[in-house]
Amino acid sequence: MRTQTTAGTLVLALTLAALIPRSVIAQHARLFRPEDLGELEPPDREEWQQPTRIMDALGIGDGSYVVDLGAGSGWFTIRLASRVGPNGKVFAEDVQRPMIQAINIRVESLGIKNVHTILGTASDPRLPAPVDAVLVVDAYHEMEQPVALLRNVALSLKPSGRIGIVNFTKEGGGPGPAMDERVDPERVIADAEAAGLRLRSRETFLKYQYLLIFERSS
Repeated sequence: MRTQTTAGTLVLALTLAALIPRSVIAQHARLFRPEDLGELEPPDREEWQQPTRIMDALGIGDGSYVVDLGAGSGWFTIRLASRVGPNGKVFAEDVQRPMIQAINIRVESLGIKNVHTILGTASDPRLPAPVDAVLVVDAYHEMEQPVALLRNVALSLKPSGRIGIVNFTKEGGGPGPAMDERVDPERVIADAEAAGLRLRSRETFLKYQYLLIFERSS
């Protein structure tokens, strides 16, 4: 699906497309292609994504330490940075170096000082501990080792910390990946339980997506 992009994101996408060798792209066929970053930011995303309500549901506020896991273009990263303020910190994690480069360019151009980027792996996001919240937005279907990854994420949570996983539903309509790439919420819940997490709540306020909020089992 192709969507209209903002000028800034288009510049990032074109820059990265010129820098990324085709051999690197082929190695990450399962992952979102960095040269398609512009598709992540349609002009109406703010309306249907409802980032403020998602951050409210996760209890993210001034001074929070949060993680944008699978941060991609950094669309949510910059909104998290605004929410947590100068006393908080956002750790923008991705397993693809070009995504990290894109976020670094973005936050530098915007003068954002409270974002730290992390190049993770398929099984270990290499997160600092402790953090108040971890947000995973439409990246779950790209995870090669979701249980191992979530287990390591859980280790970085404060005792009261939460993990929010946002995915597109299979009802159809709206933006998002192909139907065969979308993940049933029950599979996410089963993986999370295997990783030592328990479901805290299932939010249904999003138009095209579901939000599952987890906490540590013990």
